[in-house]
Amino acid sequence: MNITIIGLGYMGLPFALLLAKAGHKVTGYDINKKKIKLLNQGKLPFGELGLANLFEESKKTRNFIPTTELEKSDVFIVSVPTPEKNHHIDLTFVLNAVNTISKVLDHDNLIIIESTISPHCCKKIIKPILDKTGKKYGLVHCPERAIPGNTLYELVNNDRIIGGLDSASALRAKEIYSSFVKGKIFLTDITIAEVCKLTENTFRDINIAYANELAKICNDLGINVWEVIDLANKHPRVNILYPGPGVGGHCIAIDPWFLTEATKTSKIVPLAREINDAAPYFVVDKLQSVLNENNLHYNGAKILVLGLAYKANVDDDRESPAYKIIQLLKERKAEVKVYDPYLLDKSDFNNLKEGLAWAEIIILTTNHSNFVEQITKEKIKDQTIVFDTRNCLTGLKTHPFYYVL
Repeated sequence: MNITIIGLGYMGLPFALLLAKAGHKVTGYDINKKKIKLLNQGKLPFGELGLANLFEESKKTRNFIPTTELEKSDVFIVSVPTPEKNHHIDLTFVLNAVNTISKVLDHDNLIIIESTISPHCCKKIIKPILDKTGKKYGLVHCPERAIPGNTLYELVNNDRIIGGLDSASALRAKEIYSSFVKGKIFLTDITIAEVCKLTENTFRDINIAYANELAKICNDLGINVWEVIDLANKHPRVNILYPGPGVGGHCIAIDPWFLTEATKTSKIVPLAREINDAAPYFVVDKLQSVLNENNLHYNGAKILVLGLAYKANVDDDRESPAYKIIQLLKERKAEVKVYDPYLLDKSDFNNLKEGLAWAEIIILTTNHSNFVEQITKEKIKDQTIVFDTRNCLTGLKTHPFYYVL
């Protein structure tokens, strides 16, 4: 089957290569000429576990062709970003993709929307654009369920939801996904599929907000929130997530707004967003308390922020709360430098040792495994304050100035 993937980002490119491995002839379309040039030179635009091997395999089979020119195809799969703007979805990239598809659409083509979209987007916005072509087509929404750092495994093994504009479209899409997905595939209405993806990420955002709220409560009570959560989770029906410096990534920090933008009845979802967006302020304020205890202040302090990525062991810094923390520290006149081994082009040091030698205060914002492994091996000056927002540096428990969120 000839399949065209529109958008070769963190989800689109791995998806395209999995389809190519399954034997489909896949065209990877992207408007980013630099990205397409890299791919045609045999280079990947980003790292992901297992992606390099899959890319090398596609070169041998020649089942994957990157291009900036969209041509006719049996199937078009849209995998482009949907940013948030003023608490509403920005469909610019999706609509650009759909309008481009409409120019080459043939009868009986299938269009699959993988991008995260708002409720009724397929029926009320995308369908009218395609209807203008006068062509008979199939339309489904199959929201991606994967996470950077483990994308390929999850694309293959996670269950998938396919929402069809009609049952025939859903069954055609199921045939495609069945060529490489090992998880279960569930067919449903196209709007239900839209809402399911948003519901999943909103649930996690609310759970994290509760953990962040609990961190503040425990801080007021003078007790350890991590121990409270670990013990509470011994209950068979309790599963509290952990607090942290804030919520990042292209899903959890954004999708809740898409779920609620067409309704005025939601109260808990906006509140959860408010709590999680305030987490960087809590980090900076709590560190201020630590400095006060030690007769220190932010002004001129040499602060090393460890981690720009929004989660461990990836190079994805979209919506990362580390940027807000850095901004707040600089507003308080601190001298701030950054180190992230996954984002060296945005780091101020070439390695961890250099950063630790420079710093007077260390804030760990991302629990990369190499931080956890290496930071206890390096010599940290006894007078250096270490503030661990992830409770992961257990090897530093005896350090005289070690604090956790």
